[in-house]
Amino acid sequence: MAGTSRTAPEDRHGGKSRGGRPDPATEAFVAHRNLLFTVAYEMLGSAADAEDVLQETWLRWAGVDLDIVRDQRAYLVRITTRQALNRLRTLGRRKESYIGPWLPEPLLTTPDVAQDIELAESVSMAMLLVLETLAPTERAVFVLREVFDVPYGEIAEAVGKSPAAVRQIAHRARAHVAARRPRGPVSAVKTQEALEAFQRAVETGDLQHLLDILAPDVVFLGDGGGVVQAVQAPIVGAGKVARLLSIAVDRIAAEAASLESAQVNGYPALVLRLNGEVDTVLAVRIDDGLITGLYAVRNPAKLSHMAQETTLRR
Repeated sequence: MAGTSRTAPEDRHGGKSRGGRPDPATEAFVAHRNLLFTVAYEMLGSAADAEDVLQETWLRWAGVDLDIVRDQRAYLVRITTRQALNRLRTLGRRKESYIGPWLPEPLLTTPDVAQDIELAESVSMAMLLVLETLAPTERAVFVLREVFDVPYGEIAEAVGKSPAAVRQIAHRARAHVAARRPRGPVSAVKTQEALEAFQRAVETGDLQHLLDILAPDVVFLGDGGGVVQAVQAPIVGAGKVARLLSIAVDRIAAEAASLESAQVNGYPALVLRLNGEVDTVLAVRIDDGLITGLYAVRNPAKLSHMAQETTLRR
């Protein structure tokens, strides 16, 4: 906020005032930081942008008179939502000039995220791609209401709409997402089985096991951001995807790369490493027991959050 020189809590002296007493603003921000990051990430699909939103949230929060704040959590969520909406509109313009398909930034998540089934589904690669089809305000309303159960009145204040308008937006967004989200609950077990089939194909060179679980209309998306090699358009159909995967299998074998399982965005995924460095993160979408989506993130700028686990909270 203009007129304040306070920086983010992690840049200060341990969240203490100069007298050694706890700083109430810092304590509140730190207490809710993981929640605020999760809100921003679900709205943006980008961890880097979510971190920037948190910085902007802190700068505004640091200038607030806490004596007039009745609910610190709600107030912080409101600031974060407004900043994320501003960033989401900017991000939309950036995506228009993005080279090739745009995929959300993968996160190496803590085990407790997978245990919270609703949270895991909301941050899954498949769901984040569905959320990408919503308009910015629709996405904010859906995330706040459906994932974080924020009351309509608080959402209205966050997005600058009336409660009645927010209810209409929520209804429209809910219907939009329901028509596009994975059919039935996403099963971590089915996801793991699909990834194990892919891993066996890589290790044995036999793609038949993988073909058995590819849906006829499976879609492969690769995100290289114009920095590294990746498919420039969606590949659709089991036959075409299988041929692409056969090339990938040959490449992995030739380069002696390692393929390992990891918890990414709350679900099992595969991480390809070359010379110990993360090269590709492969996530899948499962519908009715078959793979309907394969998502390969290769853009190096999107792989920085695979170095350590990210804690998400509702």
